Amino acid sequence: MSILNAQSMETKHIHPEAEYDNVHVKKMHSDDRSTTFLIWVKEKVKPHKHAAHTEVIVVLKGKGMMTVGDQTKQIRKGDLIIVPQGTVHSVITTSRKPLQVVSVQSPVFLGKDRIWIEEK
Repeated sequence: MSILNAQSMETKHIHPEAEYDNVHVKKMHSDDRSTTFLIWVKEKVKPHKHAAHTEVIVVLKGKGMMTVGDQTKQIRKGDLIIVPQGTVHSVITTSRKPLQVVSVQSPVFLGKDRIWIEEK
């Protein structure tokens, strides 16, 4: 049984509009409470944190090694990752095909709170 509120999207039919080197981000929805992105990662996302956002990530395709805070774990299709506000996180894709995830940022993401962390 599926329960839908206002909107439904089949992500398997959504693809990047153009070639990309490593990461491709497509904004799917935004309002004053949250912003939802569909993200493809060929290689990795460097360590960073969000000063004012909690991020909820659902893995749609692929595999990777994700670090959240001081924990590193393998992630794969169906996994749910919650990244609390201010927590450093990163991911390395380990599958042959890009990692594909849905990322929900709350509150609305205006593009100004990502803080990159120097890798050791």
